[in-house]
Amino acid sequence: MPLEVFFYRTESGSEPVREWLKGLDRVDRQHIGADIKTVQFGWPVGMPVVRKLEQGLWEVRCRLDRRIARILFTVQGEQMILLHGFIKKTQKTPQADLQLARKRRATLEN
Repeated sequence: MPLEVFFYRTESGSEPVREWLKGLDRVDRQHIGADIKTVQFGWPVGMPVVRKLEQGLWEVRCRLDRRIARILFTVQGEQMILLHGFIKKTQKTPQADLQLARKRRATLEN
């Protein structure tokens, strides 16, 4: 069974990952979408597409034309919930991005 993919939604109703994706060009969105689809239909998936960051938190690793994107997500049952997306600029995942994904995951658990 493939996972159902959902965008994290804030209390105000916005979907930060969807909005971030809309700000990217079409080719980048297609690459990211293909990588998410690989996870959706092949879960569990390992490197190089997915890397586990910690218990309950993974990243989809997307290689774009001249940069690297990451989509942080969690899995709850048969649902893949996209928590945060960003363009990676350093070797390590920035703590601020990890903290934001953790906070969003915690709101799902409440």
